[in-house]
Amino acid sequence: MWKVLIIDDDFQVLEGMKKSIDWAGLDAEWAGEAMDGQEGLEKIREIQPDIVITDIYMPVMNGLEMIEQLREENFPGEIIILSGYSDFHYARQALRLQVSDYLSKPLTMEELRIVLERTIKELEAKELKKLEQEEVKIRLMKYEPFVQKEWMKAVVTGTIDQTLLNENIPLSEYNTWTQKGHLVMGIELVRTDRISNLSLMDWNLFRFALANITLEILAKDWPESEFIELHSHHAAIIFHIEMLTSKEEALNRVRLIGERITECVFTYLHLVLRIGVGDVKDLRELSDSTEEAFLDLLQQTIVPEQTEKLLVSAEKEITIRPIKFYQELAEAIVYSKEETIHQIIDEYILQLQQLPTILPAYLQYLCTELWAIFAYTLYNVGTVLEELFPDRILSQEIEKIHTPEDLQHWLKDKTHVIISSRGWSENSRHKEAIDFMIDYVHNHYAEEITLESLSKLLYLSRNYLNQIFKKATGETFTNYLIRIRMEKAKALLIEGKFMIYEIAEKVGYKNVPYFSSIFKKYNGISPSEIGKK
Repeated sequence: MWKVLIIDDDFQVLEGMKKSIDWAGLDAEWAGEAMDGQEGLEKIREIQPDIVITDIYMPVMNGLEMIEQLREENFPGEIIILSGYSDFHYARQALRLQVSDYLSKPLTMEELRIVLERTIKELEAKELKKLEQEEVKIRLMKYEPFVQKEWMKAVVTGTIDQTLLNENIPLSEYNTWTQKGHLVMGIELVRTDRISNLSLMDWNLFRFALANITLEILAKDWPESEFIELHSHHAAIIFHIEMLTSKEEALNRVRLIGERITECVFTYLHLVLRIGVGDVKDLRELSDSTEEAFLDLLQQTIVPEQTEKLLVSAEKEITIRPIKFYQELAEAIVYSKEETIHQIIDEYILQLQQLPTILPAYLQYLCTELWAIFAYTLYNVGTVLEELFPDRILSQEIEKIHTPEDLQHWLKDKTHVIISSRGWSENSRHKEAIDFMIDYVHNHYAEEITLESLSKLLYLSRNYLNQIFKKATGETFTNYLIRIRMEKAKALLIEGKFMIYEIAEKVGYKNVPYFSSIFKKYNGISPSEIGKK
């Protein structure tokens, strides 16, 4: 209810309004009274009413002096002046002090009711606007980790608009990003014989376990760093470096951390990593460090002497940017923008054509990388790449790629099939909402998550969200949440560093027997049997 406080030095006026106003009908209440401006000021400070009705001529402190003091204190409520004098000078002062209304005595209770009713409607409108702003603020705070994550990915891959570079930096991290140097380490999860035939679901388990190990090492050895998952088997780490630290010292420390990550991942997961390191850059050139890091990786994949000729000009400057190309192409595919896809492909092919030397080995390497990126990008929204190309023999197709023009034709053909497929078009229609839901699950799977809570965040109905989620991913939201929790649990069990009850809690289950039954139902074996495999 709206609280109304009345200030008047006439006791009969106070009693008359207190008894005659239909408080219940206005959804308001009599909150208090005072008989002079000084007492009124103290009451207002104490009660914090929504509406103040006050006379002007009163002892100790008059009404206008009191209102002036309230405005200096940023009193948020509405003020109505009720005076026995009609004076232009006072009316003008009241206007300057932004009062809601200026009424002259005598007036009827009906007139006062109308004024109160109008003032309350204005308060309701303000309150509604305030609530909407709060909801937007809360929603933005919920989105913030998602936005921050995408911002970092755009910065590290070079796909960000330079004019937006500083916009998503949290205030607490502003100096870190703008006053320090940055070095990127590229990470490649090598497809050895052991894992070459893994499903994308299992591949995700290993990616999750890799991220866990990497973050644990970084927390101890270099806390001022960011881990960013990129395309399928690639990831990157941004190391923030103090300006007084020498480049040589930074590179040595980073390489030691890279070696430790590689060793731990092999020890715990039996996975092989390649590590590449870029140079120290400022924020605006950070993506150059990324490209240098992945060029370093490429030199470990293809014969280094060939790579030098393939990718670097005589001036030793990066002339093509495959990481940026991968990211831009994946995003354009997700949003089914064929014209944009062709433009991205054409621009990249033009860069390749301008190289002094381009060998089929590099073009075929690009095809393999891009196919893995296509598969992973589509998997994230519930589409299986192989189902769109049931008769293809990839190795035979790739062997025929010898020129940039061959690559251009191959890419346009594949991307056209992907985005023109009916299932993909339907799945991408609500990409933004689905993206948020998927990302929210991956970041909050240890918490209680319901469609109801997500529907409030996205301003969409619960049933509608479930419908579009199932259409996009092929499964209900509840099943997806359980699957992700079980995948995360399995990855933690594979690491072998936690007890079962700890893992249950880490993936959102307080009841361990219930967690074990769900796990066995989902995986076919109990959690305790994972470590024995």
